[in-house]
Amino acid sequence: MSSTQTLSNEITASATGELLTVSNLYKSFPIRSGFFNKITAKVHAVDNVSISIKRGKTFALVGESGCGKTTTGRCILRLIEPDSGKISFQGQDITTLAGEDLRKIRRKMQIIFQDPFSSLNARKSVGAAITEGMKIHKLASANEQVERLAHLLEVVGLRPEYADRYPHEFSGGQRQRICIARALSVDPDFIVCDESVSALDVSIQAQIINLLEELQEERGLAYLFISHDLAVVRHIADEVGVMYLGQMLEQAPCDTLFEDPLHPYTKALLSAVPVIDPAMRNKRVILEGDVPSAANPPDGCRFHTRCRYCRQECKSGFIPVYEPTPGHKVKCVLYG
Repeated sequence: MSSTQTLSNEITASATGELLTVSNLYKSFPIRSGFFNKITAKVHAVDNVSISIKRGKTFALVGESGCGKTTTGRCILRLIEPDSGKISFQGQDITTLAGEDLRKIRRKMQIIFQDPFSSLNARKSVGAAITEGMKIHKLASANEQVERLAHLLEVVGLRPEYADRYPHEFSGGQRQRICIARALSVDPDFIVCDESVSALDVSIQAQIINLLEELQEERGLAYLFISHDLAVVRHIADEVGVMYLGQMLEQAPCDTLFEDPLHPYTKALLSAVPVIDPAMRNKRVILEGDVPSAANPPDGCRFHTRCRYCRQECKSGFIPVYEPTPGHKVKCVLYG
């Protein structure tokens, strides 16, 4: 793609306000068995997911473990190759990029993993881990790397002299701050936060969330925030998508979703969120049955096997996405 065409795409994306647009993303994983290791089935991890994220905004993906949240995030970054769908970043289709073109885009799209300890190389010092991206993308000279390293450590609340230490010498919260500094080292525009606070103590969670919000305000960062903690999501998200068995069941602005959930699955999730004020507590919705296998998902609505409002039309055929109010989308025949 020419530099003129790339600039034109970036201007178009800037005008619409969309930094990232994902359309009809699909990803499956083969199941092999038998003597010849043949493919006998597929796990439908992400099935026809579409989202868009504006610059400086946070889109949260929520749902039960195994619903496809992490796979969606990694497909967007091309850490896992999607089977089909389109991913546009700054107006440029990155689905088919490879080699040097993909490497340049990856500088602008980073990830903070769930486990900060396993995502850091135990044999590398903190300074080496943070400056590695600068060296790969040739963003600074040797002297400038030292200055930027000290600045990044201060930005995330750590002392510059910690640069010579190794990951095992830090607490969980400090290691997550190091991972944030590493993500910031290449000046990204978009960061996938994959359960980035779930392994931390509650007090440390609050510090990391506040840090992410401060960095977003200062740098105009966009986040894809993957979490199952709805209390944290309500605090940080601008828009929320609810996933179940690989599909997006509901999508809405954060306040709208929490105050007026539409899909029966969303209502069940929100009923489990602890509320301090007894007068504000809703009746707990208990879901019966188990989540079906992603290798053999039910026809029709993926949730119909556990839904108390299930109708005949829910059990077969295509379930469209309805939009009862502007910006509030739900995949449920109750609103058709």
